[in-house]
Amino acid sequence: MRMEAGGEVQAAERDRGPHAPPAVPATGPGLGGTAARAPGSWGKWVRLNVGGTIFLTTRQTLCREQKSFLSRLCQGEELQSDRDETGAYLIDRDPTYFGPILNFLRHGKLVLDKDMAEEGVLEEAEFYNIGPLIRIIKDRLEEKDYTVTQVPPKHVYRVLQCQEEELTQMVSTMSDGWRFEQLVNIGSSYNYGNEDQAEFLCVVSKELYNSPNGLSSEPSRKAKSTEEELEEEEQQEEEEEEVEEEVVQVDEVQVEAEADSDKKGAATP
Repeated sequence: MRMEAGGEVQAAERDRGPHAPPAVPATGPGLGGTAARAPGSWGKWVRLNVGGTIFLTTRQTLCREQKSFLSRLCQGEELQSDRDETGAYLIDRDPTYFGPILNFLRHGKLVLDKDMAEEGVLEEAEFYNIGPLIRIIKDRLEEKDYTVTQVPPKHVYRVLQCQEEELTQMVSTMSDGWRFEQLVNIGSSYNYGNEDQAEFLCVVSKELYNSPNGLSSEPSRKAKSTEEELEEEEQQEEEEEEVEEEVVQVDEVQVEAEADSDKKGAATP
């Protein structure tokens, strides 16, 4: 009987073939033992010890970004890392910011608690070399900086002179962005028959927004091309010059109107 048992064992060894790997003891991470698994026996789940905090995730999640530190860590052959007594990979980083990193690899979205600093997550994303996450956080920080530094819009005023019969048409055909502010009656400078044609000064305004990319008539947060920025700056300078000229003209017209009014008052018996 002993010889027969020995023969059965030898037959089983022959059936396995000369290249079959040796049997691995049922010990290692997650099974109560401390021995490391052979590379060929790595499972689906991976344990990470980040700054003393244990994270459990899948190998597929960690390998989502092929050029990242975590993807190279899973390969085992490119990047060797120490393990703790449970077999978890040891990573000497802040575990507070690792949660958003891991969740981004899981579902591709950046989700932060309200008290978590984006700068801290950016620092970790750069360490782990996760390119898409780095770009998302930098865009958020730039957007936040723009919102903080944005100043109130600048108002540009224009003064238009027209006769009474032209007033309605001028207001209805006003260009986009311009808003009616004030109407000033400056009397009449011409007589047509027995009726006087009253003249008005129409004051209109427009808002121009100051931003890091130049002046804009719209509060847009998208960067504009250099050519558009130059055109806006030139237009702004021209409008300011026109405003100065028109203000001078208004003063002259008001002086003439007052003089005509004084003459009419003196001529009246």
